[in-house]
Amino acid sequence: MTDLSERLVGADRVLAVLAELARHPEGIGLDDMARAMASPKPTVHRALAALRRAGFAAQDGPGRYVLGDEFLRLAFAHHEARPDHLRVQPVLRRLCDRYGETVHYATLDGRWVVYRSKLDPPSGAIRLSSVVGGRNPAHTTAVGKLLLSYVLHTEPEVRDWIGDEPLSTPTDRSIGTPDRLHAELVRTRERGYGVDDQENEPGVACLAVPAFLTSPSVPSGAISISGLAYRTPIQTLVDDLPAIRSIVAGGEGS
Repeated sequence: MTDLSERLVGADRVLAVLAELARHPEGIGLDDMARAMASPKPTVHRALAALRRAGFAAQDGPGRYVLGDEFLRLAFAHHEARPDHLRVQPVLRRLCDRYGETVHYATLDGRWVVYRSKLDPPSGAIRLSSVVGGRNPAHTTAVGKLLLSYVLHTEPEVRDWIGDEPLSTPTDRSIGTPDRLHAELVRTRERGYGVDDQENEPGVACLAVPAFLTSPSVPSGAISISGLAYRTPIQTLVDDLPAIRSIVAGGEGS
């Protein structure tokens, strides 16, 4: 009878083959897989056979192995069922650790943004007053302006969105008119990120980028980095935008 250690080795080998298979969306042949795994072909073939029985691997026409439909079904079902605020946690943690500032994940709800997740740095920074479940005006926040830029494309659409209720101006930098908001949304849409330079709260600057958790073209929400303007000014974050986007994009696929 095979003992426990041998069973674990066998299971580890199957999982290693599965992980290697995932690196080849175009498929991979048995010979190439054996070379990639540095394992004998019969050993790799047995692992692939076990994956095929479970529906986790399949063979295409030319005989190349690909991830099976059952594996993809389980992976996508699990991914879709996870709440957004849990799915973005690793991204928020990496951004928080990198910049030492508060980070948020927020969604759009009418005239407001709702904070679904928040991480504060463990030390060394003043913590912001925002709370999970809290709201702020969309037009005064980086996350709000970014998300609005995806849904309000013309000035008439902006005016309809504003309606009869005037835009609030919590600071002297806040946008308070439809034409200025439209112009800001155009700029935001063109550059692909939103900014709040002390427009929602005096002394606080923020940069936001979209999070595409459910669609490759329509953001499910936005992720922001917020800090004191004198310590982390907007330009500092803009200059580091490639790194921010890389962290967010890497996390969306996890």
